[in-house]
Amino acid sequence: MSRLREKDARQRQESNRSPDFSEALARGLKVIGAFSSERPQLTMSDIARAVDLPRATARRAIYTLTELGYLASEGRLFRLTPKVLELASFYLKSNPVTTLLQPVCDRISRTLEEACSVAVLDNTEVVMIAHTSPLRFIAVAPGVGYRLPAFCTSLGRVLLAGLPDRELNNFLARLEPRAPTPYTVTDKDVLRQRIEAVREQGYAIVTQEAETGFRSIAVPIRRHDGAVIAAINVGGRIETVTEQEMLDGHLELLRRETGQLQNRLL
Repeated sequence: MSRLREKDARQRQESNRSPDFSEALARGLKVIGAFSSERPQLTMSDIARAVDLPRATARRAIYTLTELGYLASEGRLFRLTPKVLELASFYLKSNPVTTLLQPVCDRISRTLEEACSVAVLDNTEVVMIAHTSPLRFIAVAPGVGYRLPAFCTSLGRVLLAGLPDRELNNFLARLEPRAPTPYTVTDKDVLRQRIEAVREQGYAIVTQEAETGFRSIAVPIRRHDGAVIAAINVGGRIETVTEQEMLDGHLELLRRETGQLQNRLL
């Protein structure tokens, strides 16, 4: 059995992890997470550096993932295989929310001829679990699994507004906001004010903070007991839809659709 590096042992102690925590599994998941659109192929040395592991440890994780079919190699380069998508599909199949909400996205997108997404909060990001885009967007549209920063998106602000005060305080305390556009609000006091405003009004509108030229409006998706379990938004180019048009038309449709779902979400 391989021994923990001194650094790993110290990190485990600081994180208060149980002795049952599997370092080997954690390393394997870190290796999968090393790949991205900017790094679709990596050498063993690249992976070891990216996940901060000794080369020998990284080699064992890479060998295991390759044997299981999650990685493939071409010479010295490794890449993810489509089998990785099974990990996401297990979540989608086991979560009844996605089954209920994909048809809602389809219907809203068809009615408004704009993109519609459902997302959940994952640490500091939102992750799309359902999405529909008009045909004109298909070639460049994000999809299920797409991630965005929570603090500067309408989906994220709705989800943050649904957190208890203690969790919101913790989120803002550890947040290190980076502005993806010149319009992004990064001041934490201002962010808190905007999130609190979302709590009061029940929706969030964000213009050009996550993407230049893009505006979106989001509302919470609540289960039967009122708890926020996801958020749904509609977005479009600023030249095609004004903020007032979103308030006058989009907001009513989003609220009507989510209201009809609440008693079906256990």
